[in-house]
Amino acid sequence: METYRLLKIKLTPQRLAILNYLNGNKSHPSAETIYKAVSQQFPTMSFATVYNTLETLLNKGSIRELKIEAGKKRYDYDIKPHHHIICIECNKIVDLYKDYKIPLPEEITQEFELINKNIEFYGTCQNCKKNN
Repeated sequence: METYRLLKIKLTPQRLAILNYLNGNKSHPSAETIYKAVSQQFPTMSFATVYNTLETLLNKGSIRELKIEAGKKRYDYDIKPHHHIICIECNKIVDLYKDYKIPLPEEITQEFELINKNIEFYGTCQNCKKNN
């Protein structure tokens, strides 16, 4: 609860439910997934409440937005630097905490100062591989 207060946002019961759902969630849920889960507890809550809460958390730097699926944003509560591997069949996302050293061409490093990197790997998860 104290961690949430440090965000300096109004902590309504709905926002707390959204934060609790995200806390420790490794599935990188979409806004729709979060809405479906939290609206069971708050049936009158609107999708806009979820979306606006996610936007507020993004602006505060408390979550990361992943644009892995076309037209669908996913959210990552873990803001520590890490990369992802994504199943091309079921869109399962797994965190990778290894730092991959990828040398950039000199013409790029002269033009840009690298401040961050996010590497996405794609493959087929064991479950999908077994089912095919």
